[in-house]
Amino acid sequence: VQLQASGGGLVQAGGSLRLSCAASGRTSSSYAKGWFRQAPGKEREFVAAISVSGGSTYYADSVKGRFTISRDDAKNTVYLRMNSLKSEDTAVYYCAADRTPGRIVAGSSEYWGQGTLVTVSS
Repeated sequence: VQLQASGGGLVQAGGSLRLSCAASGRTSSSYAKGWFRQAPGKEREFVAAISVSGGSTYYADSVKGRFTISRDDAKNTVYLRMNSLKSEDTAVYYCAADRTPGRIVAGSSEYWGQGTLVTVSS
């Protein structure tokens, strides 16, 4: 599975942004997907994950209620809608895929994509 994230950019605090992650590979729709981020000088951290069916979602406490993960398997794409952005959301965002969302939440994803930079100005 190959993953390519896009949609990052510069946004003001309080604004919104939607990230996309296009997956390729004939079995990509049978993988759970997720998002991570890494801020300058910090460790990579889990943001959100979604199950294969899309029926279960998981969020870090820091983004719960502000971010929404979704998937469109017809387009082989997973999205991260980010609302009420804060300066502390500034980071490079990466998408990930694995057979189970649990491994994604644990940071042990089998596949990783390139990142997209999100900068939130205060």
